This record gives sequence, structure tokens and C-alpha cells, in this order.
Amino acid sequence: MSASTTETVDTADLPAHDVNLSDVAAQKVASLLDQEGRTDLRLRIAVQPGGCSGLIYQLYFDERLLDGDAVREYDGVEVVVDKMSVPYLAGASIDFEDTIAKQGFTIDNPNAAGSCACGDSFH
Repeated sequence: MSASTTETVDTADLPAHDVNLSDVAAQKVASLLDQEGRTDLRLRIAVQPGGCSGLIYQLYFDERLLDGDAVREYDGVEVVVDKMSVPYLAGASIDFEDTIAKQGFTIDNPNAAGSCACGDSFH
């Protein structure tokens, strides 16, 4: 497999990650994918340097599969984690809140030793 590709790949051959996506979050992702009108997109979750505490989460739609990616499917939604982020996200749970006080995806990560006051970064 090349470094990146948009061709059809059998994701069953890729390793799985253990990030959990709640039913509510999976439904929201499916809804957003429907709005995009594309069937080639997956939800990519990554950890990157940044923020007040050193690391930040990135959630975005991606058509690529990269070498070393781990994939898991939730109700028709493919969730991809790159190989460098897998250890940082092991056992993490992603949910979606839609209340008057907050709307958006939330990440409960047992690997985060602490976070900043804004809640956008962790270490």
C-alpha cells in the first residue's frame, strides 16, 4: 500500500484501534457525512503537538488511508487513527453533546494526565 491513497481499500485488512465512538457521536458523524454528500470520507482522529498543555486533538474528515492507520467501524462510520496517535488515544471515548450550554464532540481520554483550563489540550 502506498503512503496515501484514495482508491478503494479493504479496511478489514488494517489493524483496529480501541477508541470508542458513542451511538450519539456516530449518528452525528453520519449526519455530517450525509451533508458533505461524499461516500469516500472517514472520520480521522489524531493527536498533535500544540495547545497550552502540549497536545491537542484533531477531528476531521479524510479520504486518505495512510500506512500504519488503524480503522474501526461504528454503524457504517469508519473512524481512522494514525499509528503515532494510537497509544495516546487507547481506550478513549468520543461522545457528542447538544445542549443549551454546549454543542460539540467530547473526548474522555484515560491517557491524559491533565489538561489546561480551556479544555482543548492535554498532556
